[in-house]
Amino acid sequence: MSKKSKKNYCSFCGRSTEDLPDVIASPNDDAFICPECVEICHAMTDKTNLKDTGTKKKKEIISNLKVPIPAEIKKKLDKYVIAQDGVKKTLSVAVHNHYKRLIHSAGKKKKNDVEIEKSNVLLLGKTGTGKTLVAKTLAKILDVPFAISDATTLTEAGYVGEDVENIILRLVRAADYNIEKAQIGIIYIDEIDKIGRRTDNVSITRDVSGEGVQQALLKIIEGTIANIPPKGGRKHPEQEYLRVDTSNILFICGGAFVGIDQMIQRRIGTHVLGFHTDTKTDEDILPETLSENMDNLTDFIEPEDLLHFGLIPELIGRLPIAISMRDLKKEDLISILTEPKNALVKQFKQLFVMQGVKLHYTKGALEALAEKSIKRKTGARGLRSIMEKIMMDVMYDLPSKKDIKICTVDKNAVIGKAQPKFE
Repeated sequence: MSKKSKKNYCSFCGRSTEDLPDVIASPNDDAFICPECVEICHAMTDKTNLKDTGTKKKKEIISNLKVPIPAEIKKKLDKYVIAQDGVKKTLSVAVHNHYKRLIHSAGKKKKNDVEIEKSNVLLLGKTGTGKTLVAKTLAKILDVPFAISDATTLTEAGYVGEDVENIILRLVRAADYNIEKAQIGIIYIDEIDKIGRRTDNVSITRDVSGEGVQQALLKIIEGTIANIPPKGGRKHPEQEYLRVDTSNILFICGGAFVGIDQMIQRRIGTHVLGFHTDTKTDEDILPETLSENMDNLTDFIEPEDLLHFGLIPELIGRLPIAISMRDLKKEDLISILTEPKNALVKQFKQLFVMQGVKLHYTKGALEALAEKSIKRKTGARGLRSIMEKIMMDVMYDLPSKKDIKICTVDKNAVIGKAQPKFE
């Protein structure tokens, strides 16, 4: 029933109905509601329905998760990641427990059930050891949204740079703006070591891209309802935000932590001071397991080492699993070139197959490639740039030559003494 009256007022907002279009009146004409209040009520009921629908969707997504056992996760990781067995085992267990925790939380009915907290991961290792690859492969195995962010671009709110909330926005975009799916994803924060505290001394200037970012990351990593600007950029009061719960997002932080091995050396006392160093050797001073692994001192990292490096205690506490990536040896780099599903040699062979040419790398060529990468100290990441440089002239000339069937790359071609051979 619609009615317009000069004497009546909207029972909700109290405005006079004199200048309003038709208002809705109760059957007894003793209560009225204006069109604007109708719209507000409609929006409120829609939000309630959306909330209920979102909860149902979230439970449905979690219940559809297929979590492999740790041995299966590691087996799949082995197809893409060479060496790093200890890291793959630890991550397999951590990821398995994390998603089992979600399934348990979604299905539990008793209020007194034990709530399992998530265990975020810190990866330490030199460039090219496979930190990003491990995280990316895990997300692919579990079929969950995955996003990579660089910690070096982040600053405190109000300063030039990126807000920490943009980390979550990348994950939301990776999930095609499906908030429920994004809330069970994996975020890899690279270069976490670059936001270390600059100095232990108190300074009158603010460390807006170091300690300030660590403070801003605390609640997001631990778990909170974050307000995310949907278009990125800085926050504005008039902007509508996406509300994302980060309590079920697994955070994997990675960094090279250059120089932390020297801090570990000082802590465990691997150096003998003075000129007479023949009284005790390193093997006498160190435990047997440690003296055998002097090349990988980061295996013995302790929270106090991370504290001295510049991470704040609160952030260290939110990254309970700290794993060290081992330096890649010559044999590992040769395996990386040939064994994984997306191995570089396989990629280049496929490119040549498209031109109708069979590409062959000799054993000596593979060894020379590995040795070159070790000299550059760029790990597996340097292999592609070396191969691209070697094959550049060949790939330039190949499309214009129709009579070539086989291309062979030997050791001399790698070290620059000759060109690849054609047949």
